[in-house]
Amino acid sequence: MRTILGAAVFDLDGTLVETLPDLHRATNELLVEEGLAPLPAAAVRRMIGDGVRRLVERAFTAAAGRAPTEAELDRLHQRFLEIYEADPHRESYLPAGVVEALEALRAEGFRLAVCTNKPERPSRAILEAFDLLHRFELVVGGDTLAVRKPDPKPLLHVLEQLQVPPGRAVMVGDSRNDRLTAKAAGVPCVLLAEGYGEVRAEQLQPDAIIQSFAELPSVVRRLVNGDSRRG
Repeated sequence: MRTILGAAVFDLDGTLVETLPDLHRATNELLVEEGLAPLPAAAVRRMIGDGVRRLVERAFTAAAGRAPTEAELDRLHQRFLEIYEADPHRESYLPAGVVEALEALRAEGFRLAVCTNKPERPSRAILEAFDLLHRFELVVGGDTLAVRKPDPKPLLHVLEQLQVPPGRAVMVGDSRNDRLTAKAAGVPCVLLAEGYGEVRAEQLQPDAIIQSFAELPSVVRRLVNGDSRRG
């Protein structure tokens, strides 16, 4: 019988998969349709992390010089999803070492799940495209529950389904929302050094910062075993 040591719960965008190229492409397709100038990738990178609707709102505001009305935002949000979900992984790619880290954690007895603010359907499509979906026991997207990160409920829901207590889990992400979610849930947090959003990892003071996925298995093991020294 497999011994369960704990759980590692992963963000998707900017963590498991570098999705910026396709988010940037879809954002600019939408803006050009609206007669607006496209945005540089660096600007879109800072807008990611709070769900698709907020990304669309931020991008439109930056390009148009004004915030969209609620009716406009409803329409823009829906159109973005149509553009993005038609091909959500054309230019996205896996960071080096992701598969190896996931397999090492599974081999050691960690249960794996995804907790993201991206809608569940494109999240699953992206994970499947990169042969990752079968490696996770659960995928919770931004539309799976009535709330999303930084509310701790999605993460706590994942842990309840996995039957792993917060003290035996680690949240692996790249952004402010991942850090806030983990803190509110009482779960240690590991952040990638180069993530999405406006706030850098060191400013968020997670339990650990990693430069690459090669470091992840040993860091997860250390945190689950109760060593909270920041690495």
